[in-house]
Amino acid sequence: MALSGGADRGSHSMDKSITLPPDEIFRNLENAKRFAIDIGGSLTKLAYYSTVQHKVAKVRSFDHSAKETEGDPLYEISVQEEITARLHFIKFENAYIETCLDFIKDHLVNTETKVIKATGGGAYKMIQTCLEFKDLLVDKEDEMTCLIKGCNFVLKNIPHEAFVYAKHADSEFRFQNTHPDIFPYLLINIGSGVSIVKVEAEDKFERIGGSSIGGGTFWGLGALLTKTKRFDELLQLASKGQHTNVDMLVKDIYGGAYGSLGLTGDLIASSFGKSATTDKEFSKEDMAKSLLHMISNDIGQLACLYAKLHNLTRVYFGGFFIRGHPVTMHTITYSINFFTKGEVQALFLRHEGYLGAIGAFLKGAEEDNPNQYSWGENYAGSSGLMSVSPELNPVQRARSGTFDMLEMDRLERQLVNLPLLQDPTSYIPDTVDLTEDALAREHWLYCFEEALDGSTGSTVVKRAIASQKDQPEAVERAEKFRQKYRHKLQTLRHQPFAYGSLTVRSLLDTREHCLNEFNFPDPYSKIKQKENDMALKYYLRVVKSVEELSWEQRQFTLAKGLLAGNVFDWGAKAVSDVLESDPEFGFEQAKQQLQERPWLVDAYNQWIERLKGPPHKCALFFVDNSGIDIILGVFPFIRELLIRGTEVVLASNSGPALNDVTNSELQILTERIAAMDPVIHTALKEDRLALVQNGSSSPCLDLSRLDKVLATVVRERGTDLVIIEGMGRAIHTNYYAMLSCESLKLAVIKNSWLAERLGGKLFSVVFKYEVPSKAQG
Repeated sequence: MALSGGADRGSHSMDKSITLPPDEIFRNLENAKRFAIDIGGSLTKLAYYSTVQHKVAKVRSFDHSAKETEGDPLYEISVQEEITARLHFIKFENAYIETCLDFIKDHLVNTETKVIKATGGGAYKMIQTCLEFKDLLVDKEDEMTCLIKGCNFVLKNIPHEAFVYAKHADSEFRFQNTHPDIFPYLLINIGSGVSIVKVEAEDKFERIGGSSIGGGTFWGLGALLTKTKRFDELLQLASKGQHTNVDMLVKDIYGGAYGSLGLTGDLIASSFGKSATTDKEFSKEDMAKSLLHMISNDIGQLACLYAKLHNLTRVYFGGFFIRGHPVTMHTITYSINFFTKGEVQALFLRHEGYLGAIGAFLKGAEEDNPNQYSWGENYAGSSGLMSVSPELNPVQRARSGTFDMLEMDRLERQLVNLPLLQDPTSYIPDTVDLTEDALAREHWLYCFEEALDGSTGSTVVKRAIASQKDQPEAVERAEKFRQKYRHKLQTLRHQPFAYGSLTVRSLLDTREHCLNEFNFPDPYSKIKQKENDMALKYYLRVVKSVEELSWEQRQFTLAKGLLAGNVFDWGAKAVSDVLESDPEFGFEQAKQQLQERPWLVDAYNQWIERLKGPPHKCALFFVDNSGIDIILGVFPFIRELLIRGTEVVLASNSGPALNDVTNSELQILTERIAAMDPVIHTALKEDRLALVQNGSSSPCLDLSRLDKVLATVVRERGTDLVIIEGMGRAIHTNYYAMLSCESLKLAVIKNSWLAERLGGKLFSVVFKYEVPSKAQG
């Protein structure tokens, strides 16, 4: 998992077998404020809070009181430095602990960092020798408290944190969507022994049971039976073994199944049963496999009994025994399925190894209130989940000598569910899971690679450089971005599950994270500015032409205008190629490109019938692109809603992504439109038109992670219509989202492969009007 940027590893070399240079591992160390360490039997996990300085693109309105001259830009864009908080988590083998602590101590600037919170079974042994020896003050924290705190944190802040493991399925990892309420749950921590903890609230948990037969038992007995001292080697032996050579099965005793008791013939009747009666040598592999089954079945049965006793269906497994090993996850999963007849699922965590370190860190950071913020995984700085199955890919999956990393950014807003989701617990934002759809995965990975390196002038790299022409080092940064994102795409080709479910959304978000990493906060800023400027000149002409039409014609023209506006998307190659080669391509040409009715998905007749009824109370509109889309498509459409007596809330991105309009840009555009159009002016003045940020910086839309302010506005205004526009927001995400009020999902399909898959062709139209079943009654 070596990343780019390792050329100078000689100057900081920690150990020749470490594949990452220290400055790639301990990022932003000079700004570190708080440290925590979790020392286990073989792995050390380090956590620290740091600040990151990065560039953001700010837009600022010009003073329009003076007479404007033709050609004056609409607003100015300035790139400013901003400081944000970031959490760093690093996992490495204990052999490197002294070298790591030396490196950290040498690079600490901030005096606050002299105190380290420490937890873990190995903490007590190593504290005297390692930490205090290096003049670092140590606060020991309770291991179980840290574990639970860490578990709560990842379940709340990392979508697709939990997964079900299915060894023989197309996708071995099946990720769970984030539950709005994570409590109550059962945590089975399998270290040397087993602890069973019931977690009911943030600070309310209880150890309700346990067992002395755990990972230490497997390791200890395994070492006696096989003379293999390394845990991972023992698991490798087990993965190749055949337990039926050692275990006595039901059919060995009864000659077949025991039907009256509901026992199948292949069921283990006695672990190691054959070794007492058979006079032969057993292979190390078979004994290791039998032992693994014995321990796993014992733990699985205990877990099921406690889950039933306490009426809990969410059971998470973690600890040294699990550690992402396919063979242990498979045996635990099999055991749980057997004992509960499929009623309880065995759930595992992507960042299970970090729970103690995260919890210890949170204990030391309570004055900073980390729980009052939402945090997001930064894909640019995280290693991703790697299965450690040695038989699959020894190079990619070997842990020794490598560092595993997780980075999380503090988000400026608290993120919550959209209150209008019909069932937040079953909401899945993404339409297609690329971890399970190999054809779609190959197509989109190819698309994103081509957008990075393709021959056209509109590749992401070229666009990034063009947005910072005045900065000579932009070319070098763009090349680093290209290398890093290409590396991520290659990793995802081999390990689609690395960051949870692989989706078009996660591919786009990873790209945005990598662009930000190399200080390209808004590669499309200049394009957006130019297109907004151009579209404003046509606004009144479009509005006047619509006003002359009959009511029915007007509604259709507005709907068609909304769809035509959505064609202008620089994120779609088919469109960016046209816009690049034909600068004259405009609103009218886009209308001509649209599919004729009947559209691919066509509920327009139901929509027009609904418009003949009473007006909606309040419409929430998730907008998409800058320029023609927002100004000539969205504004005439919402203007009509306002005239009908419907309040409108325009929800736009908090931060830039592709050429999507951001909230700060939308404020300026709305102000300019209001100066021309009395309808918009009055609606703003009377607060019937509100502009709210959605809390996202993605071209897609996750309705379970929206700005809390937006959720409040939606509730207070009694929103009864949601409009979601664009391919990213209405097709890649939310196509199947069930809302508790009426909704319109609108998009033009600008990818021919996707259009074909949906039964259409390029520029096919999706016009999906949905009424929830209870509202129909």
